[in-house]
Amino acid sequence: MNFLLFQVIDMVFNILQIIIIVRVVLSWISHNPSNQFIRIIYQVSEPILKPIREILPITGMGFDLSPIVAFFLLGLLKKILLAVV
Repeated sequence: MNFLLFQVIDMVFNILQIIIIVRVVLSWISHNPSNQFIRIIYQVSEPILKPIREILPITGMGFDLSPIVAFFLLGLLKKILLAVV
């Protein structure tokens, strides 16, 4: 049971981190925001990124650092949860 829970937690956090990476890449290229795949990426990642964006100031050059912070926070939370399991 613990091994299965370990795998599920690991997989969910890995998928969330991949979604954030995909969102960053999408911000660099032009894309169709009405595409179903892209809408799912935004719907999953926005609840993670929005609270971080509200706390972090936008850098002077207009860079959004929230994906970087979210990526590392997800990794930290994953490590904590996996240590408990």
